[in-house]
Amino acid sequence: MVWRNQTFNLDFILLGIFDYRPTHIFLFSLVLGIFTVAFMGNTLMVLLIYLDTQLHTPMYLLLSQLSLMDLMLISTTVPKMAFNYLSGRKSISLAGCGIQIFFYVSLLGAECFLLAVMAYDRYVAICHPLRYTILMNQKCCVFMTVASWILGFLDGIIVLVAAFSFPYCSSLEIHHFFCDVAALLPLSCADTSAFENLLFICCVVMLVFPVSVIIGSYSRVLQAVIGMDSKESRRKAFTICSSHLSVVGLYYGAAMFMYMRPASNHTPDQDKVVSAFYTILTPMLNPLIYSLRNKEVSKGFQKLLRKRKINCIQHL
Repeated sequence: MVWRNQTFNLDFILLGIFDYRPTHIFLFSLVLGIFTVAFMGNTLMVLLIYLDTQLHTPMYLLLSQLSLMDLMLISTTVPKMAFNYLSGRKSISLAGCGIQIFFYVSLLGAECFLLAVMAYDRYVAICHPLRYTILMNQKCCVFMTVASWILGFLDGIIVLVAAFSFPYCSSLEIHHFFCDVAALLPLSCADTSAFENLLFICCVVMLVFPVSVIIGSYSRVLQAVIGMDSKESRRKAFTICSSHLSVVGLYYGAAMFMYMRPASNHTPDQDKVVSAFYTILTPMLNPLIYSLRNKEVSKGFQKLLRKRKINCIQHL
């Protein structure tokens, strides 16, 4: 690695997204509220699916992993941003920056692949219902879930090692509210153009491949739903699939806007706003979309509340 001795002792400066004007104080409070809802919502989804045995199916196992990824993603960026804003300190250590880059890239990559697996799961459930227990058995589901995590972590390791192979000896001010590799590279005093091109190609592959799987799966699902005789079956299939497609649209729309544009079209303020959308807002919306539009999740939540109420009464 092309490290300079002083690189190990670097502290980067996160310029953040908010200042201390009244409008920005309100927006910061709003972000904290969104973080709280996202943290509680995703934690509740993971616990609910774990505790309710009726939700121990491939679809809900995948949903619990999506909630876990969102929970980890929002916890990677927002607490540090909030600490810096409230304390007035803007610094982040080299190690802290590396941790943020690794988990941020890993979780984004893992979520890309997981959403493709979820689309395949719906395709098998709707287009091949009689073979669903064979094609999406527990072993297969666990394998694809673990593969999503591993591919995401591999992506995180590659990006982290490559990003920290450059010396950073110019201004150490990162125009972002967390250590995003795209905002970090301009601070290097070495030529990073080759790595930036490689990073762009990797992002395109990691977005285009899962999106192709999703489009292919839902094209077949749409054909199958249109051909269903039962209105109730069509309604149930449409509700489940539309929830997933809403999440896919929010996630991939922002990610493609962020990473599939030439670097010359990026501005720091624009990148911060788009990053805030899919690292803060999307993790809050995911559990709301699935819980509000999914009867099984709603029933499981009501059952958990009744059970907890009964236990409280018995202890009185």
